Parts: sequence; structure tokens; C-alpha cells
Amino acid sequence: MNARTLDLDLARKALAAQPFSVYLGARLTAFGDGAATLELDVREELCQQNGFLHGGVLSYAADNALTFAAGTVAGPRLLTAGYTIDYLRPARGELLRAHAQVVRPGRTRVVCRCDLYVIDPAGSMTLCAIAQGAVALTADARS
Repeated sequence: MNARTLDLDLARKALAAQPFSVYLGARLTAFGDGAATLELDVREELCQQNGFLHGGVLSYAADNALTFAAGTVAGPRLLTAGYTIDYLRPARGELLRAHAQVVRPGRTRVVCRCDLYVIDPAGSMTLCAIAQGAVALTADARS
């Protein structure tokens, strides 16, 4: 695996090249040593009708964090192969933090886990969802 081809700066450039991530205002705050952390500010337009962060936004954050974590050990040529997410409680706060870590790096797939937290104005973190997924190594991520 060519894990040393990515660093935090290159990973941030990859995130900035994703129009949807830019629209959401996602930021990569940590990247390396088998883990990655993605954050985004909770805004009204990202919430559902009851005022909770929409499950699709949580799912997006899990998907991207899982793939970036895999990139720390496998390099940049990756695609999500699949993941599951369990919503534990409604997400209400001002910041969403998705922290993913590699569970098992394989030759063709990397299995990762992601914990998703919302952080309130006082800085208190609440675990709102967990995800686990497999990220596939590709010969060409655009194929």
C-alpha cells in the first residue's frame, strides 16, 4: 500500500475538490496514522423538520470520514464499497464531528469505523451515530 502518498494538505485539497463537501462546509481537521476527522457546522438548512441534523448529512460525514481514514493507510485511489450507519439519538448541536479509524487494512479493501458526535455551544460532545464500512482500493478511482 502506498500510504505515504497522502498528507493532511493533500487530503484537504481532495476534500476541496468535492463540490458537495464545499457546499456543506466540511473541513478535514485530522488525517494520519489510520484515522481522519471531518467536521461541519450545523446550519438550519441541514436539519430536518424537527430541528435535528438530517440523517443524510450524518451519512455523508460517515462516508467521507471512513474513506479519508482508509486513505491514511492505502493512498488516494479509493472508493466506498459500502457502509452501515446506526443512528443512536437525534443530532442537535452546533458542530458535527465524524472521527473514523481503520479497523483492518487489507490488500483490496480497508475496513473502518466512524463515531459521529454533535458538540453543543458549551463544548459537550454527544455520540449520535456510528458507522462501519469497507473502502475498496482501485487501479483508477475514476473508472
